[in-house]
Amino acid sequence: MSAELKAVYLLTGSDRPKIERAINRLRERFGDDSVERLSARDAGGDDAVAACNALGLFASGGRLVLVDEVERWKAADAKSVADYLAAPTPGTVLALVGDGLKKDSPLAKACAKGGEVLVYDVSKRDLPKWVAGQFGRHGVRATADACRALVELAGDDLHELASEIDKLALYAGTDEVGVDEVELLVAARADVPPFVLTDAWGRRDVDAVLSACESLLERSTPRTREVHALVGRLAAHVRRVRACRRLDDEGIRPRDAAGRLKMHPFAAEKAFAQARNFTSDELGAAVTGLARLDLAVKGNSRLPAELELERTLIAITRPAAH
Repeated sequence: MSAELKAVYLLTGSDRPKIERAINRLRERFGDDSVERLSARDAGGDDAVAACNALGLFASGGRLVLVDEVERWKAADAKSVADYLAAPTPGTVLALVGDGLKKDSPLAKACAKGGEVLVYDVSKRDLPKWVAGQFGRHGVRATADACRALVELAGDDLHELASEIDKLALYAGTDEVGVDEVELLVAARADVPPFVLTDAWGRRDVDAVLSACESLLERSTPRTREVHALVGRLAAHVRRVRACRRLDDEGIRPRDAAGRLKMHPFAAEKAFAQARNFTSDELGAAVTGLARLDLAVKGNSRLPAELELERTLIAITRPAAH
């Protein structure tokens, strides 16, 4: 916001954490006794205007009137605000906060004319990028896979995501946050968390692998983008399990391997257990098969990407025939 405050601000959009930071920046411009906060649940446009005028009568300095949930207001409330903004109280700022307010709504038009409308939105497609940015605010780096896994586990509520990011950033300290840390510390809110697929592969359960794959694809639009993401995630997981198998063959314990592979000890224990369900040759073949699948889903096959994915999942999961 500019150094010279406007008479009114309307803050709306899906990025509630960013809206709250903007509100906090506003509040910092005023003393604690110079801020009045109302809720549109029990305060209408006339009440907000009265608060602005009353504060103006008795205040020696600037004052801030905050009103939450203004999406509840009706046309009459918007008109009250518009009439007030024709001659606003000097030194008083009216900040209105609401969800889903369109720029062509009467309230937004009034605020745009008399002040500023601030829209903070995050599309579902950009959620992983938003998550990475929030980690950056903590001075913590997170891998792209970790950001995507967090969204898949915690959902698209930005408040919940911000809470999980705070927790992960505190846990990580100066270290990088990876998929292991996300899966270890974040409770799954989605019906099918992403690690269900890798867990099913690790225990060689073909039916569970195919079921988890279909459930993950059903939640995504477009499905082809999710196919590419699943291939990349599964390939990275199989490579780590293969590395664990090699270290296991050398007699190295999971906890000692965790440091070498930059994995959480719990994740290393889990990967070692999965590695023991496969031979070294099978894991090598799985890595090769997933590399071929990656080429196939990127256009090197005439078959549909989902069919290629299903065929490869079966091939790398089912136990060898005896």
